[in-house]
Amino acid sequence: MSDDKETEMSYSQFFSRSNDLLCIASFNGYFKFFNPMWTKTFGWSDWEFTNKPFIDFAHPEDRHACSVAYLKLAAGEEVFGLENRFLCQDGSYKWLSWNATASGDERLIYAVARDITARKENEVSQQQYIKELEALKFALNIHSLVAITDRYGRVTYANEKFCEVSKYSKEELIGQDHRIVNSGYHSQDFFKNLWRTISQGNLWKGEIKNKAKDGTYYWVDTLIVPFLDKVGKPYQYVAIRTDITQRKLSELALLERSRLSLLSAEINLAISQSSSLPEILQSCTKTLSQYLDTAFVCIWTFENQTHQIQLQAGIRCTDRTCQTLTNSQDFPNHAVLANSIIGLMTKNNQALFNEEITLKNEEYFLEPFLSNFLLAAYPLIIEQQSIGILALFSKELFSNPTHNLLNWIANSVAVAIDRIWAREELLSRREALLLRLASQIRNSLELNTILATAVSEIRSLLQIDRCYFLRYLPNLPQPTLTITHEARNSDLPTMLGNIPVQKVPFLVNILLNGELLCIDAINSTCFIDCYTQEFLSKFGIQAQILLPVKNNSGEFGAIVCSHSCEKRIWSHSEISLLQAVTDQLAIAIDHAQLYRESCAATLAAQTHAEKLSETLQKLQETQAQLIQHEKMSSLGQLVAGVAHEINNPVNFIHGNITHASEYIQDLLELLKLYNQHYPYPAPEIRYFGEEIEIEFLADDLSKLLSSMKLGTNRIREIVLSLRNFSRLDEAAKKPVDIHEGLENTLLILQHRLKSNKCNISLVKEYNHLPLVDCYPGQLNQVFMNILTNAIDALEEGNGHGAMGIEITPNTQCPMPTAHSPTIHISTAVTSNNFALIQIADNGFGMTEDIRKRLFDPFFTTKPVGKGTGLGLSISYQIIVEKHGGSLKCISEPGKGTEFLIQIPISSN
Repeated sequence: MSDDKETEMSYSQFFSRSNDLLCIASFNGYFKFFNPMWTKTFGWSDWEFTNKPFIDFAHPEDRHACSVAYLKLAAGEEVFGLENRFLCQDGSYKWLSWNATASGDERLIYAVARDITARKENEVSQQQYIKELEALKFALNIHSLVAITDRYGRVTYANEKFCEVSKYSKEELIGQDHRIVNSGYHSQDFFKNLWRTISQGNLWKGEIKNKAKDGTYYWVDTLIVPFLDKVGKPYQYVAIRTDITQRKLSELALLERSRLSLLSAEINLAISQSSSLPEILQSCTKTLSQYLDTAFVCIWTFENQTHQIQLQAGIRCTDRTCQTLTNSQDFPNHAVLANSIIGLMTKNNQALFNEEITLKNEEYFLEPFLSNFLLAAYPLIIEQQSIGILALFSKELFSNPTHNLLNWIANSVAVAIDRIWAREELLSRREALLLRLASQIRNSLELNTILATAVSEIRSLLQIDRCYFLRYLPNLPQPTLTITHEARNSDLPTMLGNIPVQKVPFLVNILLNGELLCIDAINSTCFIDCYTQEFLSKFGIQAQILLPVKNNSGEFGAIVCSHSCEKRIWSHSEISLLQAVTDQLAIAIDHAQLYRESCAATLAAQTHAEKLSETLQKLQETQAQLIQHEKMSSLGQLVAGVAHEINNPVNFIHGNITHASEYIQDLLELLKLYNQHYPYPAPEIRYFGEEIEIEFLADDLSKLLSSMKLGTNRIREIVLSLRNFSRLDEAAKKPVDIHEGLENTLLILQHRLKSNKCNISLVKEYNHLPLVDCYPGQLNQVFMNILTNAIDALEEGNGHGAMGIEITPNTQCPMPTAHSPTIHISTAVTSNNFALIQIADNGFGMTEDIRKRLFDPFFTTKPVGKGTGLGLSISYQIIVEKHGGSLKCISEPGKGTEFLIQIPISSN
């Protein structure tokens, strides 16, 4: 084989085995030769390649470039690096890179092509990725604050948004430590946790409060991404922040409104409670310290007479605890602080709000916790006069809503103080009036003096224009209605004298029916007749209240209070006072009537010399019994009044506990929903929840309210016992539980049974008793007299060291040997259907002579001034005469004393 043949074969093998696409085409645009790589790459057959112009295989968008390249080859130029897309048999395209040259003599084109589809797709992907990165960078720069720091936290890059929000320029930020925007709001532990996370190569996400160059604060939702080197250590950090200041401000405003609403409700509740003034104000200061970030809260008042400053309540709070300042001993130099605050206020008593203050004093009255604080102080003003100060020290600025609420709280506290002072003064004057009337009734039976004092004192106490006593005598041949006593303003005409009955039939009916008449405004009242309205208008009366006074003699009277200058709203306390006065006047009228009758009996007895001694003795007994009756009546009224006064606030507290429980349950449910929907609270909320032990608090709160409810129930039971003992409204016989009467009496005497003089043991053996038909109030008086005497005897014996006497009462129940003062009470039903009550003591006992005279009027073994000698005499009359029973005493010296009371169970 010649060399030419070998060379041709070598070229043929190279052409057929080449991995590149080799081809020869004619100038007419058709392939003449191509290696097998073409059919392998594109899937066309040899026939399809040679019978179709190669331009048809080019992508329509690339055909113009191919035509330009063909023209260059036809002109004798070479083509290098032409890139176009070539059609595959399956309809797809592949990228080719061409190098071609033309032979003009042969009119052939020699070309080499290479498949660059993978490289072109990679280039497209990279371009798309670059575009996406550019879009992402644009979006971040528009909407986010982007900063890059090195591994040490020095700023190396900051975008425009970061500069805009932080108020720093790029030149001021680059090279600075990242703490240039630290606000001091977050704790050191917060940032330690942040750096620990990112230094370990982990992402950190959270909300941060930063400080701008101008001193303002802004919140950012932050994502910090660490970039790691080859060994996995961070070499820089990219922080992407979103400005959430407005959202945080809205959240904080919402939380503040919620907190202030709760504070307002708590203050309202504290002020409305019926407690002493220091307790109410201490509750207010405690509530303020719980809801506001304060270091110190204090309330002072000015003493009415001397105008000296008085510490009423105070709270001092540190980071962990709050200390209650209950008196001046807890804060001995409180007046220095109060006077310092007063000195900072203007003469117009203007409040101090967020006042930067540093109080210094060589004396140790202001501890370091009160230095360099913001002061908010509010004067407590009533009728343009300052009655005290409310002061708060805080490290944080109070907001305007907080300031407005504190102003309201100061006004509410001032009103509460004024109300309590006024109530105390009114109660004091009311008690003084009742005591004066009771004293006059005890010391004198002069009815005119008593009535004149009553109308004068009532008018002065209630500050009204007129008070008078109206008397109606229906049993005379001509019924008369008379104003007998009057107290009035000097510029008003007198109303003393008779009133024609036919002109005021409405008032007569009111008196006869014993009804209370309360008119706040005459002109707006439609239930009084025209005659009465004309009569009241004649004297210019605009408002009036009438309380009937009915005595046992059949006479009718009334205390009438009226106002002439304007309408008057008569309060419940005023009505209660007038009712107490009318009760006293009814007693006075009865006593005066009995006194007149006694005087008439005495005058008649003077004509009967033989009966003079007996009549005088009866008169003395009657007068003494009346006095004793009046005392017991006053005691009953006092007990009933105290029970009524206690019952109202206790019912108020008891009723509100249920609502408070519901409100608290709602708040706890709200807290539960917050925990459910916001399971990852801010660190401050989480730390505070752990500090106050929120789970224990939620669990214990319901128990606390239940305990309070049990306490109010107990008070209501005690009040009911006091009211049952008084029995003022039970003048007729009725079936009652004897044991209840005994228990009520023992409750009232509890303080004497457990006194310092003598700690008396009580043994009760109650057997089953049916309801007993009796006068309950009078029977309670018998129990009171006998038990009081027993206590007196035991206290006297204790003073002489004569205890330890063994007593054996006439009872089936054995008495224990007494080594200490003891009273034994037992009950039973006798064979003749009588109720038997036995009351025994282990005192000294008494001789037979004393025992025989025990139920005689005015007989007493007690020192002068301690006993009247009427208690057992009256008790004997109540049991024997009123109830048809028996009262016996069994006693021997050294063996104690026992009283046996028997009354029929049924009056039938």
